[in-house]
Amino acid sequence: MNCLNDFSCSGIYYITQVMQAAYVEQVQRESFRRKIEQVEHFSGRGTMDIHLLLEEAKRMHSQMIAWRRDFHQYPELAYEEVRTSQKVYDHLQSLGLEVAKGVGKTGVVGLLRGKEPGPTFLLRADMDALPIPEAEKGISYGSKVEGKAHLCGHDAHTSILMAAAQILANRGLQKGNIKFMFQPAEEGGAGAKAMIDDGVLENPRVDAAAALHVSPAYDTGTLAVARGPGWAATNAINIRIIGQGGHAAAPHQTVDSIAVSAQVITALQQVASRQVNPLDAVVLTIGQMTGGYARNVIAPEVHLSGTVRTLNPALREQMPDKIEKIIKGVTDAFGAGYEFEFLDGYPVLVNDDRMVDLFAETSSIIAGSDRWQMISPGMGGEDFAFVAERVPSVMFRLGTRSGEETSYPLHHPSFNLDEDALPLGAAMLASIALNYLSKH
Repeated sequence: MNCLNDFSCSGIYYITQVMQAAYVEQVQRESFRRKIEQVEHFSGRGTMDIHLLLEEAKRMHSQMIAWRRDFHQYPELAYEEVRTSQKVYDHLQSLGLEVAKGVGKTGVVGLLRGKEPGPTFLLRADMDALPIPEAEKGISYGSKVEGKAHLCGHDAHTSILMAAAQILANRGLQKGNIKFMFQPAEEGGAGAKAMIDDGVLENPRVDAAAALHVSPAYDTGTLAVARGPGWAATNAINIRIIGQGGHAAAPHQTVDSIAVSAQVITALQQVASRQVNPLDAVVLTIGQMTGGYARNVIAPEVHLSGTVRTLNPALREQMPDKIEKIIKGVTDAFGAGYEFEFLDGYPVLVNDDRMVDLFAETSSIIAGSDRWQMISPGMGGEDFAFVAERVPSVMFRLGTRSGEETSYPLHHPSFNLDEDALPLGAAMLASIALNYLSKH
């Protein structure tokens, strides 16, 4: 290749990669559309018109809204989901399912068995809320618990899976099994891992899994999925900068931990911009800084905490060393000391290729081939990744945006969602499970 300089070469390479990716995605979508033209019913025994699942879900719309608004008014934080899990347990029992509670402390598992042996498919929803006060939104079902609110849509996830369980239980299964995993503590508590440790993927052994997450980034009635990495790996970092305190009027007699911390924060941004391949996604954010006693006192120490997000497992392994080298270099230069922790969080959530194909086929039938899209991964964390590490899985996004009031991002105090999206979510979960079982 003839290039004027390295920059133009890299630019041409990047553009070529983007064009190739776009071409591959177009070919894949055309392939999916050709498949869909030939699909009218599920294959295998007990086949049914898949479109009826969406109609059944629509008939449950008012019930889903009632469930969701009840959960919304009484949010419960990680591993405190006693009221929520009891309502889920009672509902699954009323459907005649095999039900266990206290799985992963406050999780609930329901099992629908088919008439004949076959694979087991798992559907998952998370139940916990956030420790964030809800903004005044003029709704009749606002949080009644001070300082807590459902601002990530887990109230909707729970309601959607309750509806999917009812639809599937009413229809029954000819072969195989479907597990319904209602998990606690997704918001930082690794509730999925706790349920796995308690055996949610065994007895019977789970062969594949699916989950969804509501998203104000996409319009109501639409769906989205990422092939491969879908959500980032998360790690927490804690840094203690150790200086020498003293009077603010005599800084030369001290080691100013606040000034050193400012240099550390600035230098850490070089990791993403200068030490990592530009085509590798990484986020390094310091979100908290505490230290100091008074305006005329130089702080003896400062505490920093933040988060690191990566999509590449190899890069994730390199990040502790990259970060600590910078901290050590800066503190050495200014005569300060430090302590550093790099804490494990959630692994990267990788959507299995075959499961993405299954999602694409199912969503094209349920919503229409023009109502779903292939997207790039996000840098948020998601503990469904622990399930996806162990069995082929797919997690997709359910669009919930219908105007300004439903456009606030996840975790925003004013977050709300368009409840018209709920039936599509329930139909998709039920359909993808049945579609999988019909093919295996």
